[in-house]
Amino acid sequence: MQLEIPGRPHLGYCTNIHAGETWAEIDAALRAHLPKVKSRLCPDRPMGVGLRLSSIASESLAQPREVAALKAFLAEGGFYVFTVNAFPYGPFHGQRVRENVYLPDWRTPERLAFTTRVADILVQLTPPGAASSISTVPGGFKSHIATADDISQVADGLVRCAAHLHDIARKHDRVISLAIEPEPACFLETTEEAIAFFGEHLFSKAARDQFAAMAGVTDAAAERALRTHLGLCLDVCHSAVEFEHVRPTLDAIAQAGIGIAKLQLSAALRVPTIDGPTATRLQDFDDGVYLHQAVQQDAGRITRFTDLPEALAAYARGEAGGEWRVHCHVPVFLERFDVLSSTQDTLREMLAVCRERPVSPHLEVETYTWSVLPPELRGESLTDDIVRELSWVAAELGQ
Repeated sequence: MQLEIPGRPHLGYCTNIHAGETWAEIDAALRAHLPKVKSRLCPDRPMGVGLRLSSIASESLAQPREVAALKAFLAEGGFYVFTVNAFPYGPFHGQRVRENVYLPDWRTPERLAFTTRVADILVQLTPPGAASSISTVPGGFKSHIATADDISQVADGLVRCAAHLHDIARKHDRVISLAIEPEPACFLETTEEAIAFFGEHLFSKAARDQFAAMAGVTDAAAERALRTHLGLCLDVCHSAVEFEHVRPTLDAIAQAGIGIAKLQLSAALRVPTIDGPTATRLQDFDDGVYLHQAVQQDAGRITRFTDLPEALAAYARGEAGGEWRVHCHVPVFLERFDVLSSTQDTLREMLAVCRERPVSPHLEVETYTWSVLPPELRGESLTDDIVRELSWVAAELGQ
């Protein structure tokens, strides 16, 4: 739904919450859940949808019959798609995901082909003049992108994607921005790293020359197009895990001239002081499915752990302490539960800024971990959980 706050952004939830890899599975989940959520949240106005597509689903949905059926369902139900999550290439539920979620990464033609295919689908779902976004991996997993050649390949893939999006805008009058999502333990882990990469690679003279040659435009037009079609997906959970502060982070992004194509509204686990009871409770969140990166701040020093078991083992050895932030998307409406807390305060501050000034045109709630969260954190139904999260966000935004 479109909000009556500065910039009039769109708000929705990411449908990666629903299990399914094939288009038939995803389509069934949308038809089962979206009408229920809309009837309780916004029965009398259009509801925005954050669509999640896997690679195999995008191949099916690219068929004219399938995309026509989706358009009909959206129109009849009062739904519209304003953003797509193309971060996970393959399965995202029910099996070990962890570091495999970043593969194939932006060094590969497979990632580029998947993303441009999603863009070609998205352009058919939006009206002329509409602006939409596609979120994607932050290059790849940090340990996979280790050389200058790796980094050059990542930049090359992203610039090629931008050229495809520019061609869509020219032919179809629809602007799609690729939203690159920094995440702990990834190539682009922090906002600072992302800003540096944009400046040194995506907005560089080499990138402008490459884009200008591909698109047949001037250097100035190439820079404008790169800044239009390449931006950030700022996930509040990820930023909080890295102990980033809301207003300085937003100011740094703006000063670098980088757009926030999508703002993902999410909260992480927070342990103000790690001790025996909190360490024991954290073990409940080691689900074996997702990677739960942990970042520790102790006496001003940052220590990063690739996954929660690694952090807990360090604590057991007496090698870890201080405050912990853990990458686990927990319900945004919960400030604390049992002996653990969340980074809800960070999310509240971000939403307060959104009430003051435009931050991003697309706001998306992304708590995808309901199926693996401890039972006491879940409601009676998934619909209840989705509605409660969106209602909490809307209230924080004064809607």
